[in-house]
This record gives sequence, C-alpha cells and structure tokens, in this order.
Amino acid sequence: MIATAETTPAPRPYRGRFAPTPSGLLHLGSLYTALASYLDARCAGGRWLLRIDDLDVQRCQPGMADSILRQLEQHGLEWDEAPRYQSRYRELYEARLKQLRENAEVYACDCSRSDQASRLRIALDGPVYDGRCRERGLREAQHALRLRTPEGSLSFEDAIQGRVTREIGADIGDFVLRRRDGIIGYHLACAVDEAEQGISHVVRGADLLGSSFCQLLLMQTLGIRPPSYAHLPVLQDARQAKLSKQNHAPAIQALQAADNLWRCLQLLQQNPPEDLRGAAPAPLLNWAVAHWRLSRITARQALTLETPA
Repeated sequence: MIATAETTPAPRPYRGRFAPTPSGLLHLGSLYTALASYLDARCAGGRWLLRIDDLDVQRCQPGMADSILRQLEQHGLEWDEAPRYQSRYRELYEARLKQLRENAEVYACDCSRSDQASRLRIALDGPVYDGRCRERGLREAQHALRLRTPEGSLSFEDAIQGRVTREIGADIGDFVLRRRDGIIGYHLACAVDEAEQGISHVVRGADLLGSSFCQLLLMQTLGIRPPSYAHLPVLQDARQAKLSKQNHAPAIQALQAADNLWRCLQLLQQNPPEDLRGAAPAPLLNWAVAHWRLSRITARQALTLETPA
C-alpha cells in the first residue's frame, strides 16, 4: 500500500497556530517560530490561534502557560480565539483512539526504553521502532499503544523545504498513540487538534518534519483533511546545538522585545528597514505583516546564529 498526502494550499479560510509546551519560558527560537506563523496568518488575512500542549503533566511547570501568554503579549503577538489547552480534551483524544482500535489500526507494546535502545534504527528524522510487538497480540492493559503503519511511502509539498518524502517502514515506523502511563501521544493529540481547530496552515521548525509525517499518517487514517506545511530552518547556536529549553536557551525578555523582533525578522530573511530598528513592537509588526514573504526563506534544515542568543 502506498500512502500519499498532498498538502497543496487548499481553498479554505487561513487558520494558523502556535503550540508551545509549558515546560519553560519562550526563547529566541520559540519567538522566531511564533513570529513566522503569526505573520503568515496576518499577511493572508487569516486567524492566528494558540494551543497549549500540556498533556504531559510531568514536563509542565505550574503557571508557565500564563507566563508564555504574557511573553507573546509583550512582543505584540495577539491571538484571535481563546487558547486551547490539550489537557481539557482527553476524552476527545480517547474517542479518536477508540476509532483506530476498532479498525485494527492499533497494537499493544510492552517494550521499555531500555529494551528498545539496542534495536532502534536511526533514520532521517531520528530513531524508528523495529515493530517487535506488532504480531505478539498483547493485551492492551498497562501497555503502550502503537499505530500499525502501512507499507509504502508518504510525500507532501512543503512551502519552504519543497517536496519531501519518507519510506513509512524505514523512516517512520509504528509510533506511540498512548503511553503505558495513559498519556495520549503527541502525534495523536496534535492531529486531532488540527482538525478540531480547523487549522489550514502549520508553520514550524524543520526539527518537527518527522512529526509532520506521523501526523499526516494519522490524519489519513482518521479521515482528517491535512493542513499545508512550512518547515523553517531551526535556529542553532555557535556550537550547532538547537536553541531549546533542554539546551538552556535564555528566555526572551519584555525589555528587549523590539530587538528580539528585529533579530527574528532578519533571521527570517525579511530585511526590515534600518529606520525601524528599535521601534516598538506595533509599528515593527505592522511593517512585517505588510512585507511578509515566506518565499524569501532559504530551504535548509538549520540556521546558525552569528552570536550567542
């Protein structure tokens, strides 16, 4: 079976989104992604939504979601609808999981991380599960649940990276839909949320390209219309380490909002005029919306900052 996914921009209202995890404050890499998503939506006359990915309670810090919202407000990024908190929609995700189970698209897996460590294949987007439990017929209770992926390949047209293709078995594999502790997997929650929020366009980092393939597979299986994708080059520091909370990237500060936005516009290759350097967020964003061109962004996986962020 060959799986295909065509994500050519569809004739429907533009609805974009930014979906941070409240495990720490936003850093420059987060703002860079949020700004690109925001500008693409505003330039198209569309709506820009927020989703708080807070299903994994062990990773989330109390009060962090509110702090993230304040950071966005301080940088002039205004959303159009009430933020969607994933933790409030567990029953919805379970209903979609039930649909997959009824169609025999799911199997139980008892492999621990240590069990998998010696067997995982490293593919284009990271480790791939070897399918050890696929035909074991384990009972679901107290086990992780995985998607039984089809054979073949999956392709889509990315607005920045161009045509991208993955072999499903070799590059994607059977991924987790629900963890053994009962927490719904990121890919299932995200795929369902895109449908529920009517998301038409997703602008995010190239480090999530592999996630997009997993989510497209789920959307195809669940009969969900997929969004169009644009994967930005990931920001990395001088050591070529991705700017991330795990790598202790410093949080963006309100007092540097103008400089942060200016720097992100440069990194997004939008070339803001010199006379707007240091301007307040509102006029800078007004200029950026009017002059936004996604096509200016060079197709590459990563972008190294010239100076430490």
